[in-house]
Amino acid sequence: MELSPHATVLAGANGQGKTNFLEACYLLCTLRPLRAQRLSELVRFGRQQAAVTGRFELPGGVREVEVTVADGRRSARVDGKPVRDPDELFGGLAVVGFTPDDLALVKGGPEGRRRLLDRAVQNRHPAHLADARDYLRALRSRNQLLREGAPEAVHEAFEEPLSRIGARLRLRREQLLDELRGHAARAFAEVARGEEPLQLAYHAAGRDSDGLDADAALRGEDELAGRLLAALRRRLPRDRQRGYTSVGPHADDLSLALGERPARLFASQGQARAVVLAFKIGEIENLRRVRGRAPLLLLDDVSSELDPERNTYLMRYLGELQGQVVLTTTDPRLVADAAGSGPRSVRAVFHAVREGRIERSEAP
Repeated sequence: MELSPHATVLAGANGQGKTNFLEACYLLCTLRPLRAQRLSELVRFGRQQAAVTGRFELPGGVREVEVTVADGRRSARVDGKPVRDPDELFGGLAVVGFTPDDLALVKGGPEGRRRLLDRAVQNRHPAHLADARDYLRALRSRNQLLREGAPEAVHEAFEEPLSRIGARLRLRREQLLDELRGHAARAFAEVARGEEPLQLAYHAAGRDSDGLDADAALRGEDELAGRLLAALRRRLPRDRQRGYTSVGPHADDLSLALGERPARLFASQGQARAVVLAFKIGEIENLRRVRGRAPLLLLDDVSSELDPERNTYLMRYLGELQGQVVLTTTDPRLVADAAGSGPRSVRAVFHAVREGRIERSEAP
């Protein structure tokens, strides 16, 4: 299928394959699933593997990317040559996904908000994924040692990379927040007129007890790594009792607030959805500022989850966005404004999805 250079709309009933198409696009760009929890979930029932191929028109020319998933693992090729990480995929193709799952992040646990933030950081710094994988490997090893009651000297071999890579991950997160904070605040003011302003802040575990507050981050990577290492060693007895590592970027949180009130506790459902919408638009605008072009934007049936006013704002924003957008919907009328009508607008191309097949259709 050839996508429109602007907006492509996939319309169809639930269970017809619309989300699968977005999963394929996201996998090609990031080597990660969009909504699935595990890579193995991307393989069709009754099959041993899945493969998807895409061609990208980039400033350096056309590149062909192929990703195969088998036995819970992935392999990727660019122009026929094997690659391991997204930063090898022509520097990483920036892509922003927006799904109904995202709309619950404000009220949910910190893991979802960390994932929201890390996906934004990966778009900005493609090497972030490789560092996060190395950090997770060291973290799992330390947690295993904690459960086994290994001697302190053995722990030191894993605490050094944990602190060094952990400081790097946190600093990238905070830098990203600094960049998109203003964009997100302006978007929230537009979509939630009259509300208290949106506040984004980074909340580190041990910010009070271990000196890991914002001041530590301002002092640079070496200082932050040193403080994190000291915190790991100081918490070792307690971590042994609990069987897990209690400090580091894996335990941090993204704070979302409306004025002085935490959104997790006080935001209404509509306000919470407006917060996530504003964050995503802030990410898009920041990438457009940094890269000079908008990222690929994938929206999975989000319009049915937004109230009419916020959906209208989103569709009008997409209608004026000079970038490539793929939307899925059960009702094409909900996304009709994405087609635009003015000279700056994009023109959407509509497709019907039935039983896994995609066919061109008329706009509503």
